[in-house]
Amino acid sequence: MTLAAALVLLTKIWLWVGAAVALAFLTIGMGRIDEDARGAYVFRPLIAPGVIMIWPLVLWRWWVLETGRDDWTRRHHPPRRFHARAWCVMAIIIPLIFIASLAARQSLTELTAPVLLEPPQEAGQ
Repeated sequence: MTLAAALVLLTKIWLWVGAAVALAFLTIGMGRIDEDARGAYVFRPLIAPGVIMIWPLVLWRWWVLETGRDDWTRRHHPPRRFHARAWCVMAIIIPLIFIASLAARQSLTELTAPVLLEPPQEAGQ
């Protein structure tokens, strides 16, 4: 099995599992974990592609909410410490990448001369 065939097979498996999770979550789970979603069936097909793509996160979140392990008081607090760290790291890394790309670029004088390609010869000649 080639790498491409393996990737296609893994993608198909991912999508089929995601479709099964989406079917279960959108028919059973959504009404159980979200009171506002009870009886609202029109928007569920709209979120089906997203559920199919991120099905492991949907299963984890569904399990957290079903078991009562969710701390609803901290649910919407932004992770400010992580954002500050990420900002500092990106403020250092982005200029370094830019400087490295300028240092590694090729100059036009080092390029080889262009070569004229000939048209393909016919088999009878």
